[in-house]
Amino acid sequence: MHILFDEAGKFLTGRLMSEADSSMQVELDSGKRVKVKAANALLRFEKPAASELMAQATALSASMELELAYEFAPEDEFGFADLAREYFSAQATSVEQAATLMCLQGAPHYFRRAGKGRFKKAPPEIVAQALAAIEKKKQVQAQIDTWAAELVAGQCPEPVREQLYRILFKPDKNAPEYKAVVEGARQAHAAPLDLLQKAGAITSAYQFHWQRFLFEQFPKGTGFPPLQAPAITDELPLAPVEAFSIDDSATTEIDDALSLQGLGSGTVTVGIHIAAPGLVVAPDSPIDAVARTRLSTVYMPGHKITMLPDEVVNAYTLEAGRPCPAVSLYVRFDEATLAVLDSRTALERVPIAHNLRHDRLDHLITEAWLNGEPSANADAEITALQPSLAFLFRLAKHLKAQREVARGKPETFTRPDYTFKLDGVVGSEPAGDERVIIGTRSRGAPLDLMVAEAMILANSTWGQWLADSGVPGIYRSQASLLPGVKVRMGTKAQQHAGLGVKCYAWSTSPLRRYVDLVNQWQLIACARHGKTAALAAPFKPKDASLFSVISAFDAAYTAYNGFQNGMERYWTLQYLRQNAITELHATLIKDNLVRADTLPLVLPVLGADGLPRGARVMVRLGEIDDITLEISGTVTERLDEPLESADELADEAEEDEALAAPLALAIDVNEADAAAATPAAPADNG
Repeated sequence: MHILFDEAGKFLTGRLMSEADSSMQVELDSGKRVKVKAANALLRFEKPAASELMAQATALSASMELELAYEFAPEDEFGFADLAREYFSAQATSVEQAATLMCLQGAPHYFRRAGKGRFKKAPPEIVAQALAAIEKKKQVQAQIDTWAAELVAGQCPEPVREQLYRILFKPDKNAPEYKAVVEGARQAHAAPLDLLQKAGAITSAYQFHWQRFLFEQFPKGTGFPPLQAPAITDELPLAPVEAFSIDDSATTEIDDALSLQGLGSGTVTVGIHIAAPGLVVAPDSPIDAVARTRLSTVYMPGHKITMLPDEVVNAYTLEAGRPCPAVSLYVRFDEATLAVLDSRTALERVPIAHNLRHDRLDHLITEAWLNGEPSANADAEITALQPSLAFLFRLAKHLKAQREVARGKPETFTRPDYTFKLDGVVGSEPAGDERVIIGTRSRGAPLDLMVAEAMILANSTWGQWLADSGVPGIYRSQASLLPGVKVRMGTKAQQHAGLGVKCYAWSTSPLRRYVDLVNQWQLIACARHGKTAALAAPFKPKDASLFSVISAFDAAYTAYNGFQNGMERYWTLQYLRQNAITELHATLIKDNLVRADTLPLVLPVLGADGLPRGARVMVRLGEIDDITLEISGTVTERLDEPLESADELADEAEEDEALAAPLALAIDVNEADAAAATPAAPADNG
């Protein structure tokens, strides 16, 4: 005697060995013996053999007409043997009964299960809907197969092209376009990205990187909702100064300005004035919601995505020709020794006399000119500022030297900063094929140093003021300069070893960074309420929302900086191609990685084995991959002595790693899926 039984929805057969009231012992074809519940035994038969019955029943089941079986089936609940006798004959064989069971089990759109081996006909309207769905699924699958075949043949179907970036970066894995790419990749034994490239789907490498970033960071687009910038109606006193800002020509979010009083009197007061949106933009307001979503302005060569819309920025930016509301830090210095005498913070309106643009003035405002050497090219406006700028430059060098003492070692960054200019791009998104001009600015240029040291002074002074007032803020800290010790964000006022200050709280870019806006709210509370500021500040001690801001900002800022590095690398590769550069001088920085001497480019090379860190070499460049942003090279010649010391290379190691990061560009749709189915971003000194 043989048994056909149901084991977790799967039909098995075997020889009946013994039987009790509620169970039986069955020997399978493999020789294994299993215990089967009596209720799971669906059919007993003598012939054919167990294995033959399954094979014959499977073949017979495939030939049964479901429509006819549905017509013959009783209206009430029935067993499979009942239908077998109706469909085949009153003496239906064991094979015919087993075939009927398989047919019923495999057609849930016609027959609903009502128990072990028992079924009930589905209502005609449900059957009609199910058949329509099955037909539609067949048509969709046929379309998927057609598109997959076109991709394999090197042609990209238009629906796939239209969904290209969604398929690559944020796919709906149930969409037919996505399934077609996966199926095509499986058939072609290729990664989906390679398949799409060969099919001509990716026509712009620039758009590939741009759209990837938008899908990941701005899935709803970069537009702003309608926002009304509230006017600052506070009765703020007018500051008795004439302040000036120092930015590049592309900057619209002018956050900071400087002023001097008392020059030549023995006591000089330096004013550091910061745009004050925090006076009227409140936490949880519509503008705050936008800023908290974006968290920072995004920079890239030729373009930027601002944290706040233009109409809001224009309302609070420190534009020349008008008194602007500001949070001001005044620090008094002994003019001779540059010792700090005291400091105070004020909420006021500050007259902005000049918006200086360093990219237009760097060649005029040199160290020699600041030291008194005349310049025939400086106009009257700039000449009138020479005494103030000269003092600020002297002060900046003094503050930097003090920080280096606290830091325990000098800052040895000697490489230039690189600037990117795209021909023909003014206020619009680049197309990706513009001619790129890569320029340089020496680190520590006088205007840069003045601004950087003033901002470090403000951020460290205000950070300590928040801590002394018992008001929480968002700080950046670095425990030591040991390798691997990173800058971290937190709510405690701790040392920043890299800058050589006791504490450091970003507060000077509230139009460009959300943490600066948060800290400005806290500073305004201190300025308004003094000793009771901790009770009046928007964020209280141990406020969980501060940690939420830190976490979100850290993730966004890292992503934004990574994108900026990637776009700068993209344009650097275009520069190589546009200028037919096939060889370049480079410095070995780590293992087989070299850094170009005159371009912001890090690349792996062959032939560097045995060379010391800092060795200068000639590198022959290989092919450029605009999608992965990869380029490699081969060392062809050892050059002269290193341009930089080992200490300098070590200090700049993190920047080198950032430049090399795009080498590991990842693609969302990968081989595993297929087989299975500008201006620099504000740094810590800003």
